[in-house]
Amino acid sequence: MKTMKTLLLLAIVATMSSLSAKDREPGYDDGYEIGDLATDFSLKNVDGRMVSLSDYKEARGYLVIFTCNTCPYAQAYEDRIIALDQKYKKQGVPVIAINPNNPEKSPKDGFEAMKVRAEEKGFTFPYLLDDGQKIFPKYGAARTPHVFLLEKTKAGNEVKYIGAIDDNYQDEASVETRYVEDAVNAMLRGKEIRINTTKAIGCRIKI
Repeated sequence: MKTMKTLLLLAIVATMSSLSAKDREPGYDDGYEIGDLATDFSLKNVDGRMVSLSDYKEARGYLVIFTCNTCPYAQAYEDRIIALDQKYKKQGVPVIAINPNNPEKSPKDGFEAMKVRAEEKGFTFPYLLDDGQKIFPKYGAARTPHVFLLEKTKAGNEVKYIGAIDDNYQDEASVETRYVEDAVNAMLRGKEIRINTTKAIGCRIKI
């Protein structure tokens, strides 16, 4: 009986280990884990410019956030994303927002609608279109919003945190744990990030 319990426990642990806290789902099985080096990209911003991570010569890292116009979760976090950019951009960690949705499946996430949304909300960060949906699968983003904190190192842009912005999308005043802020603060101080993966809560990316 003790052997059976041990085997069952090992099976449960193995199953949990095979699942990433970044929300593994059918069709979204590939992507980065903590410690991986993230690819750069060149995507069109709402101002018409092409934007890459390499454009930010003085950056210490990046908050790459997959988000969109239409998802209620993404909308609920827009002001918090602006606040993150305002707080950390001056410390060398800017927000780079990417809309991964297929505009054929979600027309209100098309490029022209993105320009309108960015102006209405006063986005202080690039808002890029993942044209052809080539970037989000590389990162392993599954939902909007989905955050990837990268640290610029000599070897490349190392993934340091993956997941949600905080623990309460409905009410910022009721947030108890600010996952992204805690992760960025630890990274900037050269400290270990205590919680480096969480489950992204939001709408499935439209493919």
